[in-house]
Amino acid sequence: MVTALEIWGNLGSVMAAVMFALAMFKQYFPPQLCMHIESYGRKAVGHVYPYVQIKFPEFTGERLERCEVFTAIQNYLSGSASTRAKRLKAESVKDSQSLVLSMDENEEVVDEFQGVKLWWSSSLIVPQKPTFSVYPSSEDKSRFYKLTFHRSQRELITGSYIKHVLEKGKAVEADNRQRKLYTNNPSSNWGSYKASKWSHVAFKHPSTFDTLAMEPSKKREIMNDLLKFRRGKEYYERIGRAWKRGYLLYGPPGTGKFTMIAAMANFLNYDVYDLELTTVKDNTELRKLLIETSEKSIIVIEDIDCSLELTSQRKTKKQEKEDPVKKMKGGEESKESKVTLSGLLNFIDGLWSACGGERIIVFTTNFVEKLDPALIRRGRMDKHIKMSYCCFESFKVLARNYLGLELHPLFTTVRRLLEETEMTPADVAENLMPKSDDEDEDACLEGLIEALEKAKEDAGKKSEEEEEAAAAEAEATAVAEEEEQQTLSEGEQENGRRGCAKEGKENGLH
Repeated sequence: MVTALEIWGNLGSVMAAVMFALAMFKQYFPPQLCMHIESYGRKAVGHVYPYVQIKFPEFTGERLERCEVFTAIQNYLSGSASTRAKRLKAESVKDSQSLVLSMDENEEVVDEFQGVKLWWSSSLIVPQKPTFSVYPSSEDKSRFYKLTFHRSQRELITGSYIKHVLEKGKAVEADNRQRKLYTNNPSSNWGSYKASKWSHVAFKHPSTFDTLAMEPSKKREIMNDLLKFRRGKEYYERIGRAWKRGYLLYGPPGTGKFTMIAAMANFLNYDVYDLELTTVKDNTELRKLLIETSEKSIIVIEDIDCSLELTSQRKTKKQEKEDPVKKMKGGEESKESKVTLSGLLNFIDGLWSACGGERIIVFTTNFVEKLDPALIRRGRMDKHIKMSYCCFESFKVLARNYLGLELHPLFTTVRRLLEETEMTPADVAENLMPKSDDEDEDACLEGLIEALEKAKEDAGKKSEEEEEAAAAEAEATAVAEEEEQQTLSEGEQENGRRGCAKEGKENGLH
């Protein structure tokens, strides 16, 4: 009776002989003949091998950019891999606050979808020869996932399963990702290798709608609007509009415009792109920046009335002499931005705005009346939000945030003063913040009351000064008009005397 040891020994000898034969075949036969034989061999195996394989590489394209499909698969497999795979690798997410486990290279896991079994494997091929090139080659980045399934399930896998994997993978990525705050880089740096149009840091602003100093009804209105937008993909497709929404935040400085943006980003779990228009050379660069923004993001243009002279571009401009102050120290002219109002409108609401989806565009300004009406009309800036001075409801939010107070006897005085004078939430918050360990809630509230009374007194003095100035201006205008009228009357009388003298002279001659 043949033992198992003998069987394995014979099998090892056969495999060694086959490998030796293949090596001799590749060495002494022409490469073209080897390729033909290997091709026919694969076809022959394909007739009897019942499984189909799909490979998903990590990098694609000429510049070998990371493939979003590969990332989605990696996120999808992180759940099943952590429970089924024997060899795992850990990656930190959310600024090293947590770990995500995924299967290591050359590892395989089994998945099941609608009763069908599938096999996922992860592979990494290391190049045998070192390469020296400016750009990475496919051999340097030959990491991929391989999906294996029975050919009878081809329609189910290619039609439903892969779509299911991508959706689940993107959802996992959204939950695990660290949100980022981006700013655009100067275009002079775009041409270098691995250069990015945007640089970023981790977005860690703690502002939320719970801590935002605003009337509760107004906050609920904004939150409902944001939720409606986030869930509105099918609705926007049905009405034929790009999946984006514009917000205009306007009001005096210190009323919380940037805090509102941070609260929106935290509420929606979106990235923030802080676009500095003055560093963008022209409309082409503006479009390139838009294409490079990701979905689930808020694009912010701060102080739009100060970023560019967009409101005056529709009028005919007179050629002005070059200002020597605008020249750089080296004698070269400063490169001013050539972004036009038309280019910005196309960025917001034109054809290029439909590249991607689930984006919010936010403009901030202190002077909304300075903006071109075409820039802020509905459909571009869909929702206009006025960030006003601090009211009593806003004060209660700040008192809870800074002092942990819900009620206090001094609240009545604060409420009366807030109704009689104007103070921004930023100024109220500064007065509520304890400056030392010795200051308690009473001291902070008394300091706020004192600041409100002073602001009321200053506002009264300013109003009186404005009234006096207006009265003085009106009096000066009246005096000027009276003098002008008197001058005209004297001129008319002089002209009358001259006319009479001339007429008398003419009569005497006759």
